[in-house]
Amino acid sequence: MSLATIRERVRVPRLLLNRLARAGLVAIGWVLIVVGAIGAVLPGHLGLPLLVVGLILVLRSSRGARKQFIGLQRRHPNIVFPIRRLLRREPEVFPVAWHQALRIERMLLPRRWRPARAVRRRLFRRRRAR
Repeated sequence: MSLATIRERVRVPRLLLNRLARAGLVAIGWVLIVVGAIGAVLPGHLGLPLLVVGLILVLRSSRGARKQFIGLQRRHPNIVFPIRRLLRREPEVFPVAWHQALRIERMLLPRRWRPARAVRRRLFRRRRAR
């Protein structure tokens, strides 16, 4: 038995194990996405983190899912951009949440009833130089 045949015998199971592990990660990711979507609707704060972890697992393990996500990002950049910001290595959770609160406020409330803008101005008011 030569060294090349031994390497070939070891390589086939390794490729099979890699594919099975990748498929397992994608399956776990989809389960987390479904549980996170259900949890996001129910009271409590567990849904969104599970949804993000599931997205991370699926997008890192599946090329097809990555292609679909990129296509979705090109078609609807305003919707997908906050999700992309949360999927980064060091996510900007507070700025994303604040931006989404402002967008929802703008969508639902008339201009004179929007409190978030006034709160921001009060909190981050620049000190005038004297």
